[in-house]
Amino acid sequence: MNKSISRRDFMKVTGLGMGSLMFPACSRQVPHESLKTALSVDFKRKLSDIALNAATAAGASYADVRTGRYLRQYIITREDRVKDIISTESRGIGIRVIADGTWGFAASDDLSKKSAADTALLAVKVAKANSRLQKEPVRLAPVESTGEISWATPIEINSMEVTIEEKVDLLLRANSAAMKSGADFVNSMLMMANDQKYFASTEGSYIDQDIHRIWPSFKVTVVDKKSGDFRSRSALAAPAGRGWDYMQCEADHRLKLPPGVRVYTDGYDMVEDAASAAVHAREKINAKSVETGEYDLILDPSNLWLTIHESVGHALELDRVLGYEANFAGTSFATLDKWKSGSFRYGSEKVNLVADRIQPGSLSRVAYDDEGVRSGRWDLVRNGILVDYQTIRDQAHILGQKQSHGCCFADSWSSVQFQRMPNVSLKPGKDTLSVNDLIKKVENGIYIIGNGSYSIDHQRLNFQFGGQLFYEIKNGKIGRMLEDVAYQSRTPDFWNSLEAVCDKGDYRLGGSFFCGKGQPMQTCPVSHGTSTALFRKINVLNTRTDRT
Repeated sequence: MNKSISRRDFMKVTGLGMGSLMFPACSRQVPHESLKTALSVDFKRKLSDIALNAATAAGASYADVRTGRYLRQYIITREDRVKDIISTESRGIGIRVIADGTWGFAASDDLSKKSAADTALLAVKVAKANSRLQKEPVRLAPVESTGEISWATPIEINSMEVTIEEKVDLLLRANSAAMKSGADFVNSMLMMANDQKYFASTEGSYIDQDIHRIWPSFKVTVVDKKSGDFRSRSALAAPAGRGWDYMQCEADHRLKLPPGVRVYTDGYDMVEDAASAAVHAREKINAKSVETGEYDLILDPSNLWLTIHESVGHALELDRVLGYEANFAGTSFATLDKWKSGSFRYGSEKVNLVADRIQPGSLSRVAYDDEGVRSGRWDLVRNGILVDYQTIRDQAHILGQKQSHGCCFADSWSSVQFQRMPNVSLKPGKDTLSVNDLIKKVENGIYIIGNGSYSIDHQRLNFQFGGQLFYEIKNGKIGRMLEDVAYQSRTPDFWNSLEAVCDKGDYRLGGSFFCGKGQPMQTCPVSHGTSTALFRKINVLNTRTDRT
């Protein structure tokens, strides 16, 4: 099916089967047209001042106010049908204070002046009640006062202003391309987000930010009619801090190894990727099952980003290192004594891992975090040595640092902000090095593309990762497709096995909208950049025969 349908016809076939997706608190469905509007800055400024004044009058030594409007749109299709079209809005105010040396927080979806004042008073009461249990007062690293400032994700086309007809037409064209290429089933989706966030504090900051994200995805499945066996391949697209222009850029076809694999850098060609996915899924049915053993691995950015996320991003969150996350998500092997030694080798000398909230097109890109700290970039691992962590304002003093790294984030106005992962990326190699150059270095290895299932322990130490596509490398050349591949290692062993990273010409972002953390759990969007990388002598399991 390759035609536009009227919105009225779309609505006849849509429903509410979206329970598995994450919506901001107190979301309500709204007409598509409502996604194009915004609250006035003047209104948010006046509401913030009412809350700040109420909090300080009640005894708060510090207060910040976040007035948020969170917009989401999900469009879901299957083969030639539209399954769901959902547009939601969540708006409200969240107020955080320090009173008697302790944090307090309260929130309300009522944006009236009275509610703002009452919510501030409640936050102060919570803080004073909490102070009975706190041994040491909160210590905040200093932050510059911004005055009034505004920032928006640089976009060419606002996804929320694009018609539903155009979005559905794209998904159905992708589905049609997959079916024509041999798919038996295909599900596709567009997820779009717009966070309109206003931050104000008693330190004189008034920050208005308009943040946009988009995530195209699909899953293509083929069935062998004789055996009944089936295989799938999902989209190789990365979610992006971009607008609809991300969906209108052509793919970069510099890399066609293995055959049919494309590199998507400046934009994403969903129709082409869906057609290729059907071919790959069919090929996977007849692919050779991998033999267990040690292999050199060449990991494409579409695979390596998730390993970075789990074994580096989470491992170097300071609250996890300190044990604050132990009950829900575990701790970290990268303890403070290792950092203090100044010599803990996280990886080989080729490993340079950086954190930031400034990369163009990344999901974590903002001008200021959710406690008014300006975004920046800093080293986590330099030449293989652990040198820093991720921090927020009340953690900086623990490391003897004078400033926060700006890692504070809340997924909604109703959620208290706390430490969340920024973009964490592996820097590309300095020397000119292509993927073909890496392949020539390998006698017996596997080239892995796309992310699959994974597992990692509570200390971010022992892990196992799968993928989407696997290709044998023999004597410096790409060979046949493999199946049932998962690589297994320990975090320091894995990163110390890194021998080479392609140059910046191969650098790409991966990531997710939904990194979960905290109790009650919050999700945050985060990207991870890397170029293709070569790891030596990694243990590979056969996921079909090595199950326990």
